[in-house]
Amino acid sequence: MINVGELFPNFQANSTSGPIQFYDWMENSWCLFLSLHSNFTSVCTTELSGLIKTQQEFKKRNVKVITSACNSVDSHNQWIADIKSYANLQQTYNLPYPIIADDQRHLAIELGTIESNIMDSYGVCLSSRATFIIDPNKKLRFLSYYPVEIGRNFEEILRVIDALQLTDRCKIATPLNWKPGQTVMLQSNISEDKLLVKYPYLEITSLPSGKRYMKQIPQPIN
Repeated sequence: MINVGELFPNFQANSTSGPIQFYDWMENSWCLFLSLHSNFTSVCTTELSGLIKTQQEFKKRNVKVITSACNSVDSHNQWIADIKSYANLQQTYNLPYPIIADDQRHLAIELGTIESNIMDSYGVCLSSRATFIIDPNKKLRFLSYYPVEIGRNFEEILRVIDALQLTDRCKIATPLNWKPGQTVMLQSNISEDKLLVKYPYLEITSLPSGKRYMKQIPQPIN
């Protein structure tokens, strides 16, 4: 299993877009990697249809999207027809992200996503529904798992990407339920006098402990 902060594996795989060498495919982009347990399932079909509709939002953030399921390329291509239909798209539309073929479970084993209580009709274990966000340095920055019955929230995933990219640029932190443009937090041991010079709008919340660590500033523009 890969932990947040560790390098994501540079795997090779076949996909609906042809053979993929992961690092070469990513280039210098961020990446949203979604593992799916199987084709022709209702929840996953809604997600991949939704990915088409939100593709431009990921593109604006320099995020490439890739998915994986425990099925062959031929099976993926049959499923894609359903995905396009559910998204009310013409069958001639080109899917904007690859679906990796992992029918032998090699990638699921490498990523540690094999789930013992989810099996196909042959009794073979399938992959869990993991969400990975990977930065341009190929490090895993975010990881979550969704149950089979519950679809992912792409608005929340976009919010996480916004927060990761902002905190990388500005070395700040984002509080509960933060959205772009809202107040952010400072995590710094620099003296308050120096902070006030750099951040004239600094606010420090008084707390019963007397510790002055709740430092808030407006979101930096850059």
